[in-house]
Parts: sequence; structure tokens; C-alpha cells
Amino acid sequence: MYTIHATRKLLDRVKEPIRPAVAEPSALLGNWYANAIFRRPPHVALVMNERTLLPVFMPLAPAGSMLERFPEQLALVLRALNVRQTMIAEEIELMGEGSYAKTAIRSLLGSMNDFARLAGYLRADGLVGDLVEFSARMAETPCGPLYKSYTSPNRAVLALFDEFGRCRKEAAGSRVPPSVILQARDADRT
Repeated sequence: MYTIHATRKLLDRVKEPIRPAVAEPSALLGNWYANAIFRRPPHVALVMNERTLLPVFMPLAPAGSMLERFPEQLALVLRALNVRQTMIAEEIELMGEGSYAKTAIRSLLGSMNDFARLAGYLRADGLVGDLVEFSARMAETPCGPLYKSYTSPNRAVLALFDEFGRCRKEAAGSRVPPSVILQARDADRT
């Protein structure tokens, strides 16, 4: 289970029911934020990870099926970032069913607006082709909220999956799932 916290502009397009956000997402990356970008056709959706700020650009149309199409687009972007295929498959499986909720964290909206603005400049210059490749390139963008740790979303994603792999090895001989070990480590850091 995971939640996409969508802006009003996007929720008006997808016409899906709004549910309470999933407090404990089952996937490693957790919940997401999304907005529609209408600068000029083709219209795209920007879906950004709450934990790593990973931007995933995808076609908006058909908007009603965006929730179902998102995991596949995420898998392609993770592959472009050189995340191991076994971890990608596990992440997509753990995501399970998604739902929409209203946005809740204003700083994430600010980061999403920064990505959307940068994407607009690059699209105006004709530098946007394949949205998967574009997402991977945008993930190299330094982000203020990540300066104290990994600087850019691509580095944060790779570090998260590396840490999860180490936790998986530690959990191999125990009954504790790797995600629980990783959550405990995150709690110790804060």
C-alpha cells in the first residue's frame, strides 16, 4: 500500500476518490507527491518521492489510469538509475495498491515546483525526449533538503537500496524483515 498525495489540479483530472494517507507504506520508497504539468502538450505528471525526492515524469493521459501506470514507470526510472532488477521487482510488488490523498507537506510541494520549473525550461529548449531518461537526468539535480546527506535524489535512492540490501543480509538468519531493520536505523538517526 502506498499513497500519492496529489495537488488539487491533478485530483481534478484523475477523478478518483480521496482517501486518508497510508501512514506505514509497505514499499521501501514509501509515499509520493504528484502534480500535473500543463505547459504544452504532451501534458505530463510529475510524481516525486517523499523520502528521496526522486522525480518520476510520466504521461498524464489517460489521467484516470495514472495510479495503475505509475509502478511501471517507476520501475523504468529505477532501472535507468542502475538499481538492481531484483530490488526493483520487490519494490513494485511491495507497493501493492495505491490511493490518492491531499497534499500534506508544503516543503515537498516547493521541491516539486522547482522540478516542474526546471522541466519547463528544458522542454522549452527541446531537451526532453524520453520521459524515463529525462527523469533519470533530473534525479541528478541537487536538492536543498538533501544537502546534509546525499545532495541529489539519484544518490539518495541508490543509498537507500544499498542500505536495504545490507539489512537484508543481516536479516537472513533472523525472523526480522529487512524493512523493520531499516526503519529502526532511520529512527536511530533522527
